Amino acid sequence: MAADFKGKVALVTGAATGIGRATAILLGQRGASVAVVARDPGKAGAVVDEICAVGGAAAFIAADMRSPDDIARMVRQTVETFGGLDCAFNNAGVNGVSAPFHEQTLEEFERVVQINLTSVFLCMQHEIRHMLDAGGGVIVNNCSGAGLIPAAGLPQYTAAKHGLLGLAKVAAKEYADRNIRVNSICPGVIDTPMMRAHLGQDAATIDALVAQLPGKRMGSPEDIARAVVWLCSEDAAYVSGDTMVVDGGLMAH
Repeated sequence: MAADFKGKVALVTGAATGIGRATAILLGQRGASVAVVARDPGKAGAVVDEICAVGGAAAFIAADMRSPDDIARMVRQTVETFGGLDCAFNNAGVNGVSAPFHEQTLEEFERVVQINLTSVFLCMQHEIRHMLDAGGGVIVNNCSGAGLIPAAGLPQYTAAKHGLLGLAKVAAKEYADRNIRVNSICPGVIDTPMMRAHLGQDAATIDALVAQLPGKRMGSPEDIARAVVWLCSEDAAYVSGDTMVVDGGLMAH
């Protein structure tokens, strides 16, 4: 039986497209009131409309993950709009510019770390503060497969995603006795706009990559959404500090 989120409030960052979009919609379908956090009001508005069309409740909250003020307001606005915050999926992030390690600039390194790591640290702080007052909650961070294995040409992305795993483990230990669970999800090669942009538009390149995957297909955003929603559910009530790999067997060893 699918987990029921009726009466629950969920926050999803980077919710306008890809994994964030799929997760926000699934949470809404399961009964949650969803804060759809993104920068693009058009795409995020479409997500809100889709959730509302199936009888769910959702609201667009504009936030730039580079802004500490936006992050604080994002959590505050979620609580003010829906009356609480039960689970958060910190998903927003960027790939970064691919280049050899010795050619990466400090500016690019700091940009990616700020968006992919520092912003999540701040998200978690504000989410945890509310959850402490409310008596508990669940946080899931999107740590990517690059949180476990290096992404060649993307040292800034790899470093940030490795760092996210550490943040989740520290928080999981610190707040286990306060009814706050914190987990990480590490998607493999997922068919999202960000992945397509990273791979380029050459069909032959994409086909060659897919041929190397164990299941001979890229994962779908919905594949990841189902795992995130499970981690947020009561079915995963004793799961905290975990790193869930959802990659179709790519990193199996």
